[in-house]
Amino acid sequence: MAELNTGDSGGKGGKVRSKKSNAKVDLTAMVDLAFLLITFFMLTTSLSKPQSMDLGLPDKEDKKTPPKDIKVDQKRTMTIIMGKDNKIKWFHGLLETPEPGGAPTDAVYGKNGLRKEILKRVVSVNEYAKTKPTYKNGDGLIVIIKPSKKSTYRNLVDILDEMAICKVPTYAIVNDISPAEQKLIDDMNK
Repeated sequence: MAELNTGDSGGKGGKVRSKKSNAKVDLTAMVDLAFLLITFFMLTTSLSKPQSMDLGLPDKEDKKTPPKDIKVDQKRTMTIIMGKDNKIKWFHGLLETPEPGGAPTDAVYGKNGLRKEILKRVVSVNEYAKTKPTYKNGDGLIVIIKPSKKSTYRNLVDILDEMAICKVPTYAIVNDISPAEQKLIDDMNK
């Protein structure tokens, strides 16, 4: 039990006084109350929830037969190449033979940069896909994201956010960079 002691007030001179008992304050209830309050606030507060992004990853199965080459209409593809220092380039179609208006172009992150280009491509590819006799729902823009070794994780997350904002139906993160794309990255990183 906790107690509060007060000093002895002895008398002066030779008079004998009756000894006063020490004043005691029981602090047990206050300590109990403090621990109850600490426990209450620890149990009722909400901790920050982790933020995560859904990614569709391929199965880990080891396939013995290589996948067949799938022909994709190059008018539906857009490639985004990420460099260091927040630099990005994009092109529409193949790098060697880009589609009209889709030559390798510098872009910046944000709504007036990359998002604007992606939205333009989404609309144009959807219009193009509807003219095909084999059109089915979901035949839209295919974005290939190619981060370089010097690009940052934050920039990759920014591009993935742009895919969600622009509602791009199909996109992939690829680390297979061709020599022509590597030259583009080297020029960008200068």
